[in-house]
Amino acid sequence: MAHEAYHDMDEGESELMQKSNAKGSPVRLVLALIAIAAGVFLAGRFGFIDQLRDIEGLRLWFQGLGAIGYVVYMFLYILVAVFMLPAAAVTIVAGITFGSIIGGVLALISATIGACVAFLIARYAARDMIVAKFGNNPLFKRIEDGVRENGTSFLILTRLVPVFPYNIQNYAYGLTSISLPTFALVSLITMAPGAFIYAYLAGEIVTQGVSVGLLVQFAAAGLILFGVSLIPKYIAKKRGISIK
Repeated sequence: MAHEAYHDMDEGESELMQKSNAKGSPVRLVLALIAIAAGVFLAGRFGFIDQLRDIEGLRLWFQGLGAIGYVVYMFLYILVAVFMLPAAAVTIVAGITFGSIIGGVLALISATIGACVAFLIARYAARDMIVAKFGNNPLFKRIEDGVRENGTSFLILTRLVPVFPYNIQNYAYGLTSISLPTFALVSLITMAPGAFIYAYLAGEIVTQGVSVGLLVQFAAAGLILFGVSLIPKYIAKKRGISIK
């Protein structure tokens, strides 16, 4: 079924993919495998995953970098998305380090770029490998079937209600007929509430400290996220779309 989705792509994109594959798919596949293996090795070797959970350590590190810290942060977030590492702590660090608003914007843009990089890796660099390894995986097949039957609506619903692991979605959608601009725009919009809420609250804790007002904001944020999660479920029910 993974191969069927490729035939649904527009002719221009299909032609581009065919030319790309003909010009050295094995080389790109080897390079992608080397990059992924190196990333996983370095993450484990230097305790990278543990460092992602060390919010105070990350905050001090970014502040020490000065203006270049913005670029480094974005690069770090992209790596987190590509290697499917924990992203919540990195989003919180944005609010703590760069402030509530700027941190939210930076985290959102970085997360979107990272998702798109993973999407492109799945579509062009490691497509054959992913199809061979995960083509019959129920999760990948469910996303593929959902896109074929419901198009962009399925993408929107699963991004708002991540019934499938979010980082895995980035790769899975790269194997479908969804275009990169559509994927990027939907990802940007659907990730915005979470990115801004996490970054904002983290920034407020640093600048204002824990207070009754902050606890009220936490409660309001929880209600907002809960409400957002109900919207796609309602739409899915009305349209008869199954996202489970």
